[in-house]
Amino acid sequence: MKVMRIYGFISIILAFGLMGCDSLLDKNPLDCLSTETFWKTESDAKLALTGVYQTDKLTGSTTVKTIYDLWNQDTYLRFFEASTDNGFDKDYNVADINSGDLTASFARTAELWATSYQKIIKCNNFLENIDRVEMDIEEMKVMKAEVKSIRAYNYFWLSFLWGDVPLVTKVLTVDEANSVFRDSKETVVNFIVTELQEAIRDLPVTRPNEDYGRITKGGALGILGRVFLAEKRWEEAKDTYKQIMNLGVYEIDPRFSDLFIEKGENSKEFLLVSKRTQDLYTNSIQLVCQGFTWGGWHHFSPYNELVEEFCCIDGLPIHESPLFDPEKPYENRDPRLLKTVFVDNVSVFKGILYIAHPDSNPSIYMDQLLRRPWSGYAVRKFCDESYEGNLNSYGCDFPMIRYAEVLLSYLEANIESGSPITQHLLDETINRVRGREEIKMPSVTETNPDKLTTILRRERRVELAWEGLRLFDLFRWRTAHIYLRTRFHGMKVCSAKDAPTYTTVPVDENGYYLIDETFFREDVDYLWPIPQTERDVNKNLTQNYGY
Repeated sequence: MKVMRIYGFISIILAFGLMGCDSLLDKNPLDCLSTETFWKTESDAKLALTGVYQTDKLTGSTTVKTIYDLWNQDTYLRFFEASTDNGFDKDYNVADINSGDLTASFARTAELWATSYQKIIKCNNFLENIDRVEMDIEEMKVMKAEVKSIRAYNYFWLSFLWGDVPLVTKVLTVDEANSVFRDSKETVVNFIVTELQEAIRDLPVTRPNEDYGRITKGGALGILGRVFLAEKRWEEAKDTYKQIMNLGVYEIDPRFSDLFIEKGENSKEFLLVSKRTQDLYTNSIQLVCQGFTWGGWHHFSPYNELVEEFCCIDGLPIHESPLFDPEKPYENRDPRLLKTVFVDNVSVFKGILYIAHPDSNPSIYMDQLLRRPWSGYAVRKFCDESYEGNLNSYGCDFPMIRYAEVLLSYLEANIESGSPITQHLLDETINRVRGREEIKMPSVTETNPDKLTTILRRERRVELAWEGLRLFDLFRWRTAHIYLRTRFHGMKVCSAKDAPTYTTVPVDENGYYLIDETFFREDVDYLWPIPQTERDVNKNLTQNYGY
């Protein structure tokens, strides 16, 4: 990988842009601040730790940072939701991931590779230098555990998406950086597991308010649980998630809709968040999710395939429930539907009815359809009705791991490991999620493992929609080639009776807007290509099959 990506990063430089350096990617950090004079005091260590956490999103001349983050929230939404059967991003161009056209020159996946290694480099630098600081030994152990967790988290996604990747655990020289080899996925995963298990021992169960957002024992366990799910190590996954449940500090929040806006910050449902502060360490999610009516960009458009997964209020899927009316498809549905998705002529936001029908104002909506294909739906989940500030300067934390995910994952690990499925198990997992006060969906009673798996996978999809887990689930279940090789649909724009003669936009026989067709390749696309820019510099980096 490139010198600028492996060699010469120092975490404290990225912390607050110290010393007014030029491009950090082009400079040795010693041009800005000497490691010989910096690593002395506990204050130095804390500043360096902040730099490790921070994710820098570089857009032109603007650098947007977060306080405590392992990855940028844009990564979660764009790569792991807007490239799936949950919906798409109209502007960021991640469609190549499921179009059958993904190549080693695709800039978006290359960016993700680069930012992951940039974070790892900061971790390596911290761990190589922290022992030089004079500070409390116990606090140093906690800091090391945090940084090891962050490094493991980034290596997890690298190995999950690319398979064999270079395992770099120290600051490299220029020659070393340009000659690294890919390590086997097994080696990388074993490293991740060991790092997390060691870190978990030293991490605190809770944090004081001033340190909220820093990794805790539960957060690291949540990361480890995902690793075991991805590797199908079901017994270890079950044990890991049970450890989280036994900590006694997490619970399902009664208010689903508050979890994704400032009102719900510091909820006991959060194991791990991307920490934000209005006007300082901001979150653009209001801007990219809200519709044009409210000054937003409406980047993300959910598919009807996601909308159809929300059951009716009797707990039955729409194709089984007598409450479902094909001509009034949004009535009598799981309350989470309208808390997750804006629906035309149904959703109200800030006192204004959401209108997206292409016939409502053809001069506007046809222009939008032609310039930026959309589904008619929009993401409602993160939109805050009480926020009146700059949509690009929102300060709400972004949830990275919720307790709802823990409970659903624990149930999955029990099913897949062949453990007995009892009503007690269902009640302490999936029914606790569905039964939160604001939602109150009927309890699940199915104990047949195959049927329960279908129910559970649907529950994960609707509960965690647009939180960055859909691609993860499709890949680890090995179902992406099934669900990402089809024609997708948007909102219902006309009745089935009128569908044969409707011409404003293409529709199917039931009157649903026809959008994208995707061509995910089963033999290729479960692993992403090693970026060509990296291989041009380092000839030792081999390429994944099909690229």
